[in-house]
Amino acid sequence: MTKRFFIIGLLAFGLFLAGQVFAHTPLCSCYDNGDGTVTCEGGFSDGSSAAGVEMRVLDAAGKVLIKGKMDDDSEFTFKKPKGPYKVQFDAGPGHLVEIDGKDIVE
Repeated sequence: MTKRFFIIGLLAFGLFLAGQVFAHTPLCSCYDNGDGTVTCEGGFSDGSSAAGVEMRVLDAAGKVLIKGKMDDDSEFTFKKPKGPYKVQFDAGPGHLVEIDGKDIVE
């Protein structure tokens, strides 16, 4: 009986690991357009689209300045805030990418 539970447990663990192999990692990069706007492009490591993924631009205190979603081309463009800011690509639990505004360049 113990051997049977061990085998069932081992199979369950194997299925868990297989699910992890096929998991997709969120990807997002942003660049300064040089015209007062910033464009972010997103996607997932498995090649799936980021269309509809929630985007937020926050000030230094964490207050949401701009909220939107990735468009059908997995892009999000916004007016660059004055002062320090960060951008969040939020595809759900465990799928949050945060980019500091000082790292966004032309």
